[in-house]
Amino acid sequence: MTDSNRRLDRRRILQLSAAGLAGLAGCGTGSQPATDSSGSDGGSSDGGSGGSTETSADGGSGSQMASSVAAWSWDVAAKSLDLIDDPYEEANGGDVTVEQFGRSNMKDKFKSRILSGSGAPAIATMESVDAAAWVNTGGLRDIGPWIEDAGIKDGFVSGKWGPLTKDGATYALPWDLGPVGMFYRNDVADEHGLDLESVETWDQFIAEGEKLPDGTALVNFPPNDYDGIWRMMFRQLGGLPFTDSGAVNINSEKSLQVARQMKRAHDAGITSSVASWSSEWFNRFAEGTIAGLYGGAWIEGTLKAEIGDTSGKWRVMKPPAYESGGNRATNWGGSNLVIADQVSDAKARRAFDYMQYALANEEMQLKMYREYGLFPAYKPAYESDAFDQGSEFLGGQAAGRMFAEIAPNIPSYTYTTDTPEITKAINSEFKKMISGDLSPKEAVDSAANQVAERTGRELA
Repeated sequence: MTDSNRRLDRRRILQLSAAGLAGLAGCGTGSQPATDSSGSDGGSSDGGSGGSTETSADGGSGSQMASSVAAWSWDVAAKSLDLIDDPYEEANGGDVTVEQFGRSNMKDKFKSRILSGSGAPAIATMESVDAAAWVNTGGLRDIGPWIEDAGIKDGFVSGKWGPLTKDGATYALPWDLGPVGMFYRNDVADEHGLDLESVETWDQFIAEGEKLPDGTALVNFPPNDYDGIWRMMFRQLGGLPFTDSGAVNINSEKSLQVARQMKRAHDAGITSSVASWSSEWFNRFAEGTIAGLYGGAWIEGTLKAEIGDTSGKWRVMKPPAYESGGNRATNWGGSNLVIADQVSDAKARRAFDYMQYALANEEMQLKMYREYGLFPAYKPAYESDAFDQGSEFLGGQAAGRMFAEIAPNIPSYTYTTDTPEITKAINSEFKKMISGDLSPKEAVDSAANQVAERTGRELA
């Protein structure tokens, strides 16, 4: 999208905002006043970091935007939002105060604020995996009319919209994808004679990992995130957690295939068991005693930010296939931006204006991709030669084009409000499987039974 087009879109939003708000009335926001002195916008003061008063300048139609809003996010996502704040303010005049939290802390805090109906910021980052649960709270604003008026929906990859919509309403604007790669320390691989560039299958991957000395793992399976590894490997096979009729499907043959592969890699001694996002996790990557990790394309930005002095020592490959010629495309993570339903119309309009500027904008998407490795869901960005440029952190490797090739082949996946039950069941039963207390078959069967009992669903 060109700048002129974007400006036109923005003007169109302003012109059509009254109509858009009429469309939003169905989700309980249309009755809010155009003058905002009480709308929540959590922020640093918990009382409205926007600090703005927005008096309608159009005779009460409610088209004026707040001068400032707050946004909550975590890690490099927060840093990326902050990166966009200055160019946005220069171009559009509004200010966004970005507050960074720990990932879990931010999720818990935001969810409690939208459930309580007060204290939430205008903007928040929402992972796709959480979408069904967050939408189900009724605390997010339907921004579908604004997206339609802006004409930006077709610019995003189609697979992102499913979790963000419900009953004809749309509750978020897509941000990034997480096409998965196996990131690894190339210097460690060279030191011990590993040839990971030629690896295609799990058999080959394990054989290479067995060349490493005791105390050095080729990949980490974090006990607090077994479900993340399982989901990524399950999705690669085209697995779905529930059948079309809603039955629990995590004891399917594909899920069992994943469980067996994880157990086999563990028993071969090529894995470590360090909690993800812990200090030890980063320290082990920094010293090279964990030589690799599964990660979405976004993990490059995290590694760059946390252990930047290892720059140039990393490379990335496609995930191993289960058999020669098998699919090597899957996804891990990916986020979106939402607007809290409790904030005033003026703050919501400012929030959407910023979100459109940041996410439906090739230049800004590439800015975040180059700086923090966030892989855009906005398709026009893929045409950029930025994806063909070598990454200094990855020793000059042009990983972006590899991820751009993976992205269209990622199988679809379904998240529901029962996804957290799957997370808990997989983590608890796979912990027993890895320690040898359950076989892979017993682990997936036990996990499926737990989910069925807790959700009232049938087993597939």
